[in-house]
Amino acid sequence: MDTPIFEKKNVLVTGGAGFIGSHLCERLLKDSKVICIDDFSNSNPQNITHLLQYPDFEFINCDVAQPIDLDKFEELNKFKVKFQGIQEIYHLACPTSPKDFERFKMKSLTANSSAMLNTLDLAVQYHAKYVFASSSVVYGNASETKWSFKETDQGVVDHLSSRACYDEGKRFAETCVETYRQVHGVDAKIARIFTTYGPRMRLFQGLLIPDFVVSAIEGKDLVIYGDENMSMSLCYISDMITGLTKLMASDPEVKIINLGDEKIIKLSEVAQMIIQMTNSNSKITFENPLVFLTTKGAPDLVYVKDVLGWMPLTRLEDGLEKTIEYVVANKEALLFNHKN
Repeated sequence: MDTPIFEKKNVLVTGGAGFIGSHLCERLLKDSKVICIDDFSNSNPQNITHLLQYPDFEFINCDVAQPIDLDKFEELNKFKVKFQGIQEIYHLACPTSPKDFERFKMKSLTANSSAMLNTLDLAVQYHAKYVFASSSVVYGNASETKWSFKETDQGVVDHLSSRACYDEGKRFAETCVETYRQVHGVDAKIARIFTTYGPRMRLFQGLLIPDFVVSAIEGKDLVIYGDENMSMSLCYISDMITGLTKLMASDPEVKIINLGDEKIIKLSEVAQMIIQMTNSNSKITFENPLVFLTTKGAPDLVYVKDVLGWMPLTRLEDGLEKTIEYVVANKEALLFNHKN
């Protein structure tokens, strides 16, 4: 006997093999059927290997910047997409590597433009709810006088800078979401994501936390791309995933929320914590900032606490401990994937 068509939702996740995407797919599998789309241009197949065993999970190797026709994928027949459609779409696909930023400029541009239109068109086609993973970069750089940002704040971004394909790209992408709300009535939402960390972050991409851990384990210098005042907020991955799923479940009038930790901490303090937690003799050194690394502030969480009842719950010490455990357990595989 066939499973009733609406026993479980069909949920589509673009960038599902990435750091945040793979954790999201894992969480969604608890009560949904998950279609993960990724082209592995900036993600790791190992992130989803453990999910392939589940009948409610299907991976499709596809670039969402190209037109998407789900009917042509026979592997989705088991999800009865032709009859049931898609109920929810999370669009996370976008390169986030500071080290490889130059190489992925066109990918960033298309992820924030043609991929937006393609995924939003799917939301129109299937009458699906839609969540877009935007970024805190839309607020512009933080300063001594402005370091906390509300959803109503309007940032200033140089739309012709060397990193505008990402910064201005995210702003244009948000415009796409709002336009589809206005024109097509799509229940589309924007999550402005602040710095997130945890297991499955890629090594040596300038993402700092996993690099710190590897360097500390190997007794090498922990490199901060900036000076001793370099600071940011840090949200643990499980809290971020809870925020994204709560946003998807929210009422249509909830359109834009901040997701991140409202506390700012110096990266030198984080590095020192990792050195102590790994019993390392490593030193902390400073180098010139990478193009993709900006002076990020912290989110004002008043609105999201009110409408979603969400706030980050994981202590930094606990999150770092889990991240260290993951890197230690997977260091050889992570280093192998980095070299290849």
